[in-house]
Amino acid sequence: MPPSLFPRWQSRQLIAASSLILLVACAEKPTAADALPLPPAQPAPVVTVPNAQADTSSDIQPVQTFAQWQAGFREQALQAGISASLFDRAFLGVTPDMDVIKADRSQPEFSRPVWEYLEGALSPLRVRNGKRLLEQNAELLARLEQRYGVDRQILVAVWGMESNFGQFQGSKSVIRSLATLAYEGRRPQFAQDQLIAALQILQNGDIQPDAMLGSWAGAMGQTQFIPTTYNTHAVDFDGDGRRDIWKSTPDALASTAHYLQSSGWKRGQPWGFEVQVPAGFDYWQADGAQRKTVSQWLQMGVTLPAGTQLPAGSNELSAALLLPAGARGPAFLVLDNFRAILKYNNSSSYALAVSLLGDRFSGWGFIGGSWPKDDQPLSRSERVELQNLLNASGHEAGNADGIIGANTRKAIRTAQQALGWPADGYPTHKLLDSLRR
Repeated sequence: MPPSLFPRWQSRQLIAASSLILLVACAEKPTAADALPLPPAQPAPVVTVPNAQADTSSDIQPVQTFAQWQAGFREQALQAGISASLFDRAFLGVTPDMDVIKADRSQPEFSRPVWEYLEGALSPLRVRNGKRLLEQNAELLARLEQRYGVDRQILVAVWGMESNFGQFQGSKSVIRSLATLAYEGRRPQFAQDQLIAALQILQNGDIQPDAMLGSWAGAMGQTQFIPTTYNTHAVDFDGDGRRDIWKSTPDALASTAHYLQSSGWKRGQPWGFEVQVPAGFDYWQADGAQRKTVSQWLQMGVTLPAGTQLPAGSNELSAALLLPAGARGPAFLVLDNFRAILKYNNSSSYALAVSLLGDRFSGWGFIGGSWPKDDQPLSRSERVELQNLLNASGHEAGNADGIIGANTRKAIRTAQQALGWPADGYPTHKLLDSLRR
């Protein structure tokens, strides 16, 4: 990228760092806004191609009817302080939603690579709409910055990613979805906790049951809060006595700002920036958990693009190095504000999209490095096969579940090192083919 695209520190923000980071290409969580079509000028990237069959390994056979479960849960809700009349009104006519079960059990076989995910997330239409809303809500955003210390561009970026600026919030009954998941889902206790929290929201009078709509997983409102997060961080910023994240933009954005503030956001600090990695670099350092000061990374040979200057004091900020597409793709140093975004959604591709979208509103946020577009991500079944082959080779990838976590990345690194390749921990078809022999 030319130096003109680096007007200041924030001009090169990009990508994830945390020991809990999921592999960018394989583990993104789609947001509500991703269900909307891209503008016609953009080629529509494929989101996922689900398996033709549900994942039978996670099939759950309830040992009781839904009515029996509801009766037992009613007692628990009453013990938690929910009134009997509120519970009965909220559950009036509620039956299990099999579309929710199908969504909960589905295991997508194919995931789009990070560069395609970003192409959709950063569509020109979304950028234009974000810029317009920044201007229209300037006074509100200034008050939010003052109150919570979270930069306005990031708030609007989260708003855009989660619901296309409030246009797509999900249309399913939150009570019905969570009741279905508590009765027959993979994580019944989690769903039950969310359902209690949802009933508490209703009892508080913030919204009526028929208006409490959201995603199949129970995420709600313009910035897609789950009920427990709503109870701890939702804010009545417009002063009408209700925390309305569905129809009140001030409440929705203030609630998001409150959450990011509690997650450690530091106003005015960058979230990260793109760097160049020298030849012969020790890629073991790029595992997301290795944190050093910016100056220490620079001493190791990591360099900034020509013309980039960092503000005074930034060299001592803590950073991690991440290669979202392996050694062949762009490299980034990421800082504490990126970790705050990851607490909102622990997907590095999501956090990357939010960060870049915030930058695009100010005219930068473009990636200088090239993506390895000839190397598509492994499918789920190929990731499972890779893990099995790594385990058979003594590299200890752990349970072969198709999820590229810390153990699998470490196993990939050891296998790559044994082959004399850059040990970047990135799963490729080349590595899979090598282990098949």
